[in-house]
Order: sequence, then structure tokens, then C-alpha cells
Amino acid sequence: MARGAGGSDGGTGSFLIGLIMMVGGGYLLLNGIVVRPNFGFGSRVFGIGGVPITSGMILIPFMFGVGMIFYNSRNWFGWGIAGASLVALIFGVIANMTLQLAQMSAFDLIVILVLLVGGIGLFLRSLRAG
Repeated sequence: MARGAGGSDGGTGSFLIGLIMMVGGGYLLLNGIVVRPNFGFGSRVFGIGGVPITSGMILIPFMFGVGMIFYNSRNWFGWGIAGASLVALIFGVIANMTLQLAQMSAFDLIVILVLLVGGIGLFLRSLRAG
């Protein structure tokens, strides 16, 4: 006896249609999001205790860490400073992004949401037993 999607009797057709709708709706939703950075040298990355930390302040310990690494590659302190500075810089860039939904008509948004949520519903229904 052949089983459907996920080993259930739900149906492979619903599974595939739901998967296609879900992927299509997710793609259209993510394609409609505009990412705008608010990051630049000298701009506030984050703050510690009310003191603003700028990207230049993060690059100073990074330069010292890289210098220590080039002087002695086994210097764990230099690796730690350089690594922590890179992590702080990446965190600051991600934290200072602005995500906005692109200008689209209400019809476009409804089609995207129906594809995404309807696809999730069909996908999950195909996985449940009979």
C-alpha cells in the first residue's frame, strides 16, 4: 500500500501544491522587502551604559589585534581582540538595518499572503493522517 507525503495518507498532490505555493509566496514576500542600511563610519553602532560606541571605536582594537597577530600568530589575546571586534562590527551592521515593505498594491499583498499562508495550510494538511 503506497503512502502519501510524510508517510501519511494526506496526499502527495496537496503536499506538492502546498510546497510550491509556500515557496512562491515566501519568495514574493522576501522580494518585496527593502533593506536600507543606517551604517557608516563615525555613526553610532550601539551603546554601552549610555556611551555611544561608533564603528571607528570598534576598528581601533581590531587594528591592534591584527598587529599582534602579525607580530606573533600564536598570541591568543590578539586573536581574541580581532575576533571580538569583528563580531561587534557585524552585530552593529545588522542592528542598524531598516527593513521596509516595498510599495505595492493591496492586491499584490493579498496575493502574496494567500500564496504563503494557503501553501502552509495545504502543506500541513497533507502531512496529517487521513
